[in-house]
Amino acid sequence: MRLKALAAAAVLVPAVAIGGIAWSLRTEGTPEETARDFLAAWSRQDYPAMRALAVGPPDDFERWYRRFRSDLKLSGTRFEVTGTGGTAAGTGEDTSTGTAVRFRARLEGPVDWSYDGSLTLVEHERTWRVRWSPAAVHPRLREGTRVRAVTAEAEPAPVLAADGTRIDTASAPGSVQQLVEELKKTYRDHLTGTSSGRIELVRGDTTLATLAASEAEPGRELRTTVDLRVHRAAADALREVDRPASLVALRPSTGEILAAVNKPGGFNRALLGHYPPGSTFKVVTASALVADGMTAGERVSCPAEQNIGGFPFHNAGFEDYGTPSLREAFAHSCNTTFGRLAVDRLGGRRLGEVAGGFGFEAPVEPGVPAVRARFPAPKDDTDLAAASIGQGRVLTSPLNMATVAAAIADGSWRPPRLVDPDLLPPGRPRKLEPAVVRALRTLMPAVVVEGTASAVSFPPGTAGKTGTAEYGSGEEPPSHAWFIGYRGDLAFAVIVEGGGSGSGTAAPIAARFLSGLSGR
Repeated sequence: MRLKALAAAAVLVPAVAIGGIAWSLRTEGTPEETARDFLAAWSRQDYPAMRALAVGPPDDFERWYRRFRSDLKLSGTRFEVTGTGGTAAGTGEDTSTGTAVRFRARLEGPVDWSYDGSLTLVEHERTWRVRWSPAAVHPRLREGTRVRAVTAEAEPAPVLAADGTRIDTASAPGSVQQLVEELKKTYRDHLTGTSSGRIELVRGDTTLATLAASEAEPGRELRTTVDLRVHRAAADALREVDRPASLVALRPSTGEILAAVNKPGGFNRALLGHYPPGSTFKVVTASALVADGMTAGERVSCPAEQNIGGFPFHNAGFEDYGTPSLREAFAHSCNTTFGRLAVDRLGGRRLGEVAGGFGFEAPVEPGVPAVRARFPAPKDDTDLAAASIGQGRVLTSPLNMATVAAAIADGSWRPPRLVDPDLLPPGRPRKLEPAVVRALRTLMPAVVVEGTASAVSFPPGTAGKTGTAEYGSGEEPPSHAWFIGYRGDLAFAVIVEGGGSGSGTAAPIAARFLSGLSGR
């Protein structure tokens, strides 16, 4: 009896008698099932499984699929059977017919692309198999042709200063370039947009057809808050400094970062440096004391040395100021006063709450990486007294301390920002108590007029606070020099690493900065 093969989903063959037993031969599965298995193996790049499901695969079968994937720079593939359509004619020398199974390919890469293809399924040894040809990869592929992705990067949009000047150029100041590089990393997608791309059918170097194309979407310019005039004044003020130093300037009414200058470059200590703030933190401690009922005129004790929790605290030079007003104690930066008051009137939790109102322990997200200021909960009275004068475990950055000065100038603490607020996480100003603002606007000018910075020639209207922050160990440990302050709608912080006293090193830099702005 002669068997006849039929191209159908399940082919029944008349019974054959062998040894007195009748057997009925049937083709296993369906064309759709085999096609789905083939496409699933393709999706997971299981080329041996694909070969096993094919009839007549060439020796370079696997190379066809690997090259297809690499030429299109694919990161992902998905396939689905979309239908079965009668018979399909053979290709090349193969003129036999089979069942056509249509599929949809969805390819992910530099150019996302979908196309409709088909597989020809034939019966082979009582199973359905894919009759292979280049058209099984893509319907327009033939021997000697390839399909490739061609992309063209979009032109990056410019980074601008606040006045529209382009600052992503080699002529921009060094510290500005440092900010620009960090901004480019953060806002890469915003600046670069999307590339244009084409899917081409090629033979050698000749393009035979464009199968798909996508248009580029240009990047969007990024306008920063950098004020080049302020930046130049800050850079000039640091020009003669021979130690690592930084100067940050803000606009108190908005929180905009106007300048962040580092000397030398390489490390953005303005935003990433972590230092004990020293006596500049007394702005926070004084705010807590006033908020809890003290006045600038209230008399306090300021002995040369004070034992707090078993540890001796002393003033700079062991100066004894007797019983000055809180304003005078602040102006002369009395460590013994503020250490004792923090323990007797505040406590660690209350001081921590007020520090939080000035941004301590909160994320700092101005548009580029920045560290958060740290105020760990004090463990005992000694730890609290040290924290109240910016020592112990308290750490901050120049940017953080510039926001502290800005809060007194404006009456509200504002999150600092380098870009438009719409590009940043939501952040709300924190309004200071009116009594705190009034008191600190008396205390901080006193530092310049009659206190630790009175020997420095500042422009009229300057208010500030010096800081000498000890670090390391020893009987006379080294110290960072600080000065923070404000003048009008401008707030700033200066630090000189290992610079000694704030009054002798940092305050003169601040004065040069403000004088330079006044003369521009």
